[in-house]
Amino acid sequence: MLKTLSARIFIGLFVGLVCGSIVQYLLQDISFFSSTLVDVASGLGTMFVNMIMMLVVPLVFVSIVCGVCELQDLGSFGRLGTKTFGFYIINTLVSIFAAVGVALVLDPGRGVDMTGGEGVKLTATELPNLMSLIVDIVPRNPVAAFTSGNMLQVIFMALLLGAVLKSMGPHVAGAVSGFQTANKVMMKLISVVMHLAPLGVGALMFKLGATLDAEVFYSVLEYLLLIIGMLTLWVFVVYPYAVQLFTPVSASTFRQKTQEQILFSLSTASSNATIPVTMRTLVEKLQVNHAVAGFGVPLGATMNMGGVSIYITIAIFFIANAFGMPITLEQLPTLMFSIFLLSVGAGGVPGGGMVMIGVLIHQMGLPVEAFALVAALDRLIDMILTSCNVVGDTAVLTIVDQTERPHRVLEQADEE
Repeated sequence: MLKTLSARIFIGLFVGLVCGSIVQYLLQDISFFSSTLVDVASGLGTMFVNMIMMLVVPLVFVSIVCGVCELQDLGSFGRLGTKTFGFYIINTLVSIFAAVGVALVLDPGRGVDMTGGEGVKLTATELPNLMSLIVDIVPRNPVAAFTSGNMLQVIFMALLLGAVLKSMGPHVAGAVSGFQTANKVMMKLISVVMHLAPLGVGALMFKLGATLDAEVFYSVLEYLLLIIGMLTLWVFVVYPYAVQLFTPVSASTFRQKTQEQILFSLSTASSNATIPVTMRTLVEKLQVNHAVAGFGVPLGATMNMGGVSIYITIAIFFIANAFGMPITLEQLPTLMFSIFLLSVGAGGVPGGGMVMIGVLIHQMGLPVEAFALVAALDRLIDMILTSCNVVGDTAVLTIVDQTERPHRVLEQADEE
């Protein structure tokens, strides 16, 4: 069991939390434990978060360029491409609206003070209005977009470059090959950093355990259970019954056919790593046409982010409430649009949800402590979140395939 990264991260999380709690409740009067050791843990946790953030911009840029280049010509797919793209967008939007509704009703983080007294200074900045947000997607200075970590601008440049490379075909095969090699390098770097995750997560949880009181821990637990509960509901109820509603496949059959996919995605916490299993589930178990699966699965790993949408929405409401900056109704339209764009941009990126929450934390002027909290709990959430994303891919493509069956019958009849 200890050979798997997930098991080691769970142990790091548990040990860090327990040791931090021991320091707070039993060793608080000993300065070595309550001060020096906590400072060391804080430094290690911050270094781990910084290592991830260091790789984020190049990883997002390279992976999106490669994703666009590897897609088949959307024009040749016509109706299929439009349907798949449209259903993915609808799925993400429904997830965002549902998560916002739950967050408004349950108000996670309300009444909790995580500002840490005078040690944290909030520098609130209003989210830009919707038009400003759209205009700002196009960067004036590409170098500045990279150095500032403006993720929406980086995504725009990656999509634009990927589309141009795709349109030039074999003339730029060398450039495409270079990006594919760079993508492999970035994935390897992420893998190396993630092997340090047990230590990094343990350090972050140690600091939380040593500094946050019981009331805050109870609130954090509620936040964690709320996200996991919504993701689990989507995996085992919403998606299966959506498939049952639009296809002959029953909800119980869909749950049974996706068991292997769920377990694999839980262990890897990677939509990209689960692509082969998703393909096999669709083609062999659910009898989805290979062309539908071959086109839709890579696209889904990039942009079908229902799970990420739920995660980002609940997390930002919790953090905003806990740090004394609750989301107002006037901010909701812009925030939801931001979450939608960031959810799409998180596809295929390890820890993408955590990164996109970091972008919103920066936009809202919240302190770095908020990101540390998200990072500490991210791996646990990311496993279930990935399962939600990949099962969402399977559900959407099963429905798309059902709508395509009459057209395939007509095409076969015309050929005969």
